[in-house]
Amino acid sequence: MKHIPRKRFGQHFLSDAGIIEAIVREIAPRPGDAMVEIGPGLAALTQPLVERLGQLAVVELDRDLAARLRGHGQLKVIESDVLKVDFGALAQQLAPGQGAALRVVGNLPYNISTPILFHLLGFAPVIADQHFMLQKEVIDRMVAPPASSDYGRLSVMLQWRYAMENVLFVPPESFDPPPRVDSAVVRMVPRAQPAPVNPKLLEELVQVAFSQRRKLLRHTLGKWLEAKGFGGSFDTQRRAEEVPVPEYVALAQSI
Repeated sequence: MKHIPRKRFGQHFLSDAGIIEAIVREIAPRPGDAMVEIGPGLAALTQPLVERLGQLAVVELDRDLAARLRGHGQLKVIESDVLKVDFGALAQQLAPGQGAALRVVGNLPYNISTPILFHLLGFAPVIADQHFMLQKEVIDRMVAPPASSDYGRLSVMLQWRYAMENVLFVPPESFDPPPRVDSAVVRMVPRAQPAPVNPKLLEELVQVAFSQRRKLLRHTLGKWLEAKGFGGSFDTQRRAEEVPVPEYVALAQSI
């Protein structure tokens, strides 16, 4: 029976064989890798992955699709909202005692891609790498350098924790139904030794900094630092987008 894409789940199913092959090539799955796919949908990517891996865990929220996937003997199906999945526990199940061994892939629903990225940020220590198809505009923001219009909260939070690159462009016609936006695939590799910082504090600091992008930081971050009783030196005569990631991290460390 044909599955009708559900709008509320942001479902757009990958259907271009050439693009699927290119994505699998970028992921480079090896037999025995502990891999989790988020949102397998109609298994367009799942099938070539499991053929190379031997087994694969999949996280699927749509109960009809989850039921269909359970018929596949080599899949461990987790029927759940991905934002509720404990990837630390999953890493222990799939790669016990192997440290940062979990590989995460997926065609992320565009309506909740940022919350998913932030959820996974907390599990970076157990993850080897992540390959995601996302709205190209989101990936542009993720990899943006300072002093560019795309540089913002997402850039700072993710660049602090991952080395990232945009590895593949995916046009709308590669999907059924085609989305109204261009897509791309990003590779995210957790940094082995990220600067030690409280992620919640860094997130709050960055959110305040970018809350009014066009104003100088003294109007936003300056007042916030004052309220925190910060006595150190930090140049607030700049706009948020002019401050590189290491400076935001160093500031969070010194508070």
